[in-house]
Parts: sequence; C-alpha cells; structure tokens
Amino acid sequence: MNQRTSRAASTHPAPRIALVGLAILGVMIAAFLMRRSLVAASSPAITTSPSSTSSTSSTSSPSPRPPGAASTTTSEVHRPAEGKTSLGEDDGVVPDGAAVSVFDGEIPAVGRLAPGLLEALRRAATDAEADGVRFRVDSGWRSPEYQQRLLQDAVAEYGSQEAAARWVATPQTSAHVSGDAVDIGPFDAAAWLSHHGAAYGLCQIYANESWHYELRPDAVRDGCPRMYADPTEDPRMRQ
Repeated sequence: MNQRTSRAASTHPAPRIALVGLAILGVMIAAFLMRRSLVAASSPAITTSPSSTSSTSSTSSPSPRPPGAASTTTSEVHRPAEGKTSLGEDDGVVPDGAAVSVFDGEIPAVGRLAPGLLEALRRAATDAEADGVRFRVDSGWRSPEYQQRLLQDAVAEYGSQEAAARWVATPQTSAHVSGDAVDIGPFDAAAWLSHHGAAYGLCQIYANESWHYELRPDAVRDGCPRMYADPTEDPRMRQ
C-alpha cells in the first residue's frame, strides 16, 4: 500500500462514525417526542362541565316552592315552636316523602280542610285520574303554630317581613289555617287544575303560586276571578 492509499484509508472511518452518531441521535429524539405525545394523550383534560356550572348558579337563587311542602327537610319542619316541643302531623305537617292524596282524610292536613273544598278536590281528583293525572297534597290545613314557623322561615330566607309576605301569610290571615286552601302537586296536577279547576269551583288565587288553590263556588258558572300577582295584593292579607 502506497502513502496515498494509506492516507485515504485513514480518513474514511470519520464520516461513517459521524453518520452513525447522527442516526442514533435521530432515533433518540424521535423516541423522546413519541413518548411525550403518548403521555399527553393519556392525561385527562381538566374542564368545567355545564352541569356543575348550572348547579352552582341554581343554588344561589332558590326557586319558589310551596311553603311546608312534603319535600321540606325534617329539620325545617320539626323545629320547636312557641308553647310546643315540636311540630308534627297534628299541626298539618305532611309526612316527609309521603304521596298524600286528597282521599287521605286520616291525615290532618287533608281531613281538616273545609268540607266544601275537600269535596270539590275529590271530585276533581277522580276525573283527573281518568286523564292519567294524580293529585298530591303538598300542604293543606295548618295549625297557627305551624303557619308562624313557616313565616319565620320565609323571613329568614327572603330577608325581610315584606319579601316573605309575597309567599307566606300570617297565622291570622292564612287560608291554610282556616282550612280554605290547599297546595297541589306535582306540576302536571297543578296544570290540570289550571285548565279544569273552574268546573269544580277550584281556582288558583295567586299568579306566583301555581300550586295554591281555593274554593270559589261561583267559578262553576262565571269562571275563576282574576288572580292577584301575589298575596300582598289580596285584601284579606291586610286584616
């Protein structure tokens, strides 16, 4: 081998080593990038679901409900009242979770309603069942102590006596205490009464309380009278 050939042979390995090194580095980079993409794909994204957002907003402004409805928690209903150790069924409390009908006369909330109102409710409920609709008594007759407790709760919830008066009457003015009012649920039953109640003399009295019904016998002939916007417009509440 001459000197020229020997020099060429000694310089050839360098490019090969460089190429091999670059190839190894490329494989390592590719493996690193692939590993990052796999990790990113397997990590769950953190999002705010619409349901959780709506749940938060709905709790900030509670929707209206019938005062004293059966869905009220036990702690709200059975707290001590003046002159009594607790409030119970004898005060007109509807048992928690009970689907009380207008035919459950053994329950004071139903049995102590005014006879004319109760008779009209039972006739209406019988006809409504033929349409696949069942009435549920959310609240009926109430003792003065129970009404006072509901009023106190409403003042605490709405912030003032004036605001609470849009939803809960005093024991002296409440048609529930006299047995002349009933709160009917669920929604389809109240909707059925809003369409057919006048034929039985049953009328919604307040526009803001779709569940509240009283007996107006003249409605059978003349239709139900114009509703008050809320109880504060009712002259009976100013006694």
